[in-house]
Amino acid sequence: MDKIFLDRITSNVRETRDRIDIAARKSGRHGSDVTLVAVSKYAATGDKMIDALVAAGCIDLGEARPQLLQEKAEFYASYQIRWHLIGSLQRNKIRKIIPVTNLIHSLDSIRLAEAINRIVQEERDVVQKECDVQKDDAGNFLTNVKPVHCLLEVAISGDVGKHGFVPQEISESLEQLGELKNIVIDGLMCMSGLESDEHETRREFAAVRQLAESLRQHGTPPNIKLEILSMGMSGDFEIAVEEGATLVRIGSRLYQ
Repeated sequence: MDKIFLDRITSNVRETRDRIDIAARKSGRHGSDVTLVAVSKYAATGDKMIDALVAAGCIDLGEARPQLLQEKAEFYASYQIRWHLIGSLQRNKIRKIIPVTNLIHSLDSIRLAEAINRIVQEERDVVQKECDVQKDDAGNFLTNVKPVHCLLEVAISGDVGKHGFVPQEISESLEQLGELKNIVIDGLMCMSGLESDEHETRREFAAVRQLAESLRQHGTPPNIKLEILSMGMSGDFEIAVEEGATLVRIGSRLYQ
């Protein structure tokens, strides 16, 4: 991979951060309030693209496929990268990716949440059984098996085939999710509609922000924070930031 292309990645990252900052200021915030997750699915393991992203200051990287996330996390284990799973997660992939994933953006059902919760508990039980594990002052076991941080995927656009929780159902789902102590719900994630114009996209992002605000106001279980709004990709991230996104997932425009 030639130096000209790698330098262009650095330039694109810088320009994207500048545009995030401008959009954030329109909503009374700063660019530093918004996390840029660089989508690394365009990078092959070892091809220097990820090296260029890290050199440009991108420490949050997103992968859509669990197998590739695991592969890249292991290959770049010496780098200070926070890995995000931004694509769908099948239950048979959970055990492999939770040790290397900082945030799962695609928690799209109670069934998946229960599976994650169960597998984390199984891993914790193994550690407790096989190791000399200490307890804290409250009598809880101290292990390196931590709760899994997730975002609830919201089916805000109504597109056929889109995964996620229907907005009207999330409030009643929180009680069930609150019982899953091996999961932390840090916020909400959404994608604008495939056919949405700028006005519709803005309305969709605003609706997700308002949903999070309403849920927080009514109170949530201790493991449900709802502080992160993962909204916006290469084609609509500025609208998302203006409407309150705290995290954007940028892919293709970093490699143009």
